[in-house]
Amino acid sequence: MLEKKEATYEKVILVGLITQEQPEEKTKEYMDELEFLAYTAGAETIGRFTQKTDKPDPKYFVGSGKLSEIKEFALKNNIDTIIFDDELTPSQLKNIEKFTDKKIIDRTNLILDIFAQRAQTSYARTQVELAQYEYLLPRLTRMWTHLERQRGGIGMRGPGETEIETDRRIIRDRITLLKKKLEKIDKQMATQRKNRGQLVRVALVGYTNVGKSTLMNVLSKSDVFAEDKLFATLDTTVRKVVVGNLPFLLTDTVGFIRKLPTQLIESFKSTLDEVREADLIVHVVDISHPSFEDHIASVNETLKDIGSLDKPTIIAFNKIDQFKHIEKEEDDLTEKLQENYSLEELQKMWVARTEDETIFISAQKGTNIDELKRLLYEEVKKIHEVRFPYNNFLFDYYEFQEE
Repeated sequence: MLEKKEATYEKVILVGLITQEQPEEKTKEYMDELEFLAYTAGAETIGRFTQKTDKPDPKYFVGSGKLSEIKEFALKNNIDTIIFDDELTPSQLKNIEKFTDKKIIDRTNLILDIFAQRAQTSYARTQVELAQYEYLLPRLTRMWTHLERQRGGIGMRGPGETEIETDRRIIRDRITLLKKKLEKIDKQMATQRKNRGQLVRVALVGYTNVGKSTLMNVLSKSDVFAEDKLFATLDTTVRKVVVGNLPFLLTDTVGFIRKLPTQLIESFKSTLDEVREADLIVHVVDISHPSFEDHIASVNETLKDIGSLDKPTIIAFNKIDQFKHIEKEEDDLTEKLQENYSLEELQKMWVARTEDETIFISAQKGTNIDELKRLLYEEVKKIHEVRFPYNNFLFDYYEFQEE
């Protein structure tokens, strides 16, 4: 009988900067997110290092003194990898690795690695491969150092892992080929979208790990993969949903994140096309996350970039079962748990006072889902009445219960 091997995690340390543009509190939030990214990729964070500075050091990102401190800690604790919270220049990568004699990856490379793990379909794998090659191209000299040492693990998956002889010309040729392949698939997907008919399209958008796939499963009664990790799903999923007696198409899209690599934004443009062509957007927000306001801003910034910020929108504040609110009483900070808040009280919070429709739900617990369905029905019906004025009398809403 074979012995069951325990999962092994790479031991990593995280490095970030505190600047005028990114104060200490914000840096902590980013480092928390970076640790979750590292965990998602299969790493255990052993330590964190931050440095206050006006701007990144052009040679080492951090000062040489701080880097010496990081190196000493890494050697003492048998660290495998050092992860930096910002994208490093090719020269910084080379200099830091030479100084520390450790594997160095940055936030961009880490996200690309997670995408490489998560890509399931041929289309998603092609998108990720293109993004990896575009990241790799200006870093060929530095990457070859890794290849000669035959290191594996986080940040080393994907193109170039065994092709030591690959040069810039071959990489550029591969990028050209992948772009042509994606262009062909994009045309096919555009045709598929047209062939879906004139059904109203609703797109679920939101920061990564806010519960979009879980909500997709609840609304469509499908089985979309979902777990408590960042970027649990990459591939766009489209399901036909009927609420009351009104059908529409519901799309689950890849989650957004702060400092999303530009290579991925370009590679996943067809995924964003699903959002561009949607008639209604459901912006899912994890209200239990302490930085949910920043998450909303990040998603809205991306929606603005693709020209979709002005679409009809429902903001669904999810995970109310995990919501905690801090109140100050008698100079002490005391937690008021979500159990003490009714849905009516949540609706009176400042976050509900927006131009968009808002609703508070728990997709996992099923809380207030019927009300979300009713709201979806009313919003989809408005669009349907404009598109099909001759048969809108068919869709008079009636009471329904969850089956």
